[in-house]
Amino acid sequence: MTDFPKNAEQARTDRDVTREELTETLDALGRKLDVKTRVNDNLDAKVDQASAKISEKVSEPAAEKFRQGTEVVRANPLPIFAGALALLVTIRLIMRKRSSS
Repeated sequence: MTDFPKNAEQARTDRDVTREELTETLDALGRKLDVKTRVNDNLDAKVDQASAKISEKVSEPAAEKFRQGTEVVRANPLPIFAGALALLVTIRLIMRKRSSS
């Protein structure tokens, strides 16, 4: 631990450094706790990866359709994910019903 400031100028400098460090820490915590932004960043990265892979495998018109679809997902991710979740739940229920029969 550092020594107690010996004069007012050292105390001000120490205070300013502490404020900067605290601001940086709070900004970092804010970024970590901003789930929506983190999800959107992750979604963008995954969509870009998928788009690149699709472009390599299919014809240009099909790749363009996929890119248009990715823009729709980026603009409205919540309804798309809600639909996908509903589809997964439905499939799970159907599989469970078939396995119990």
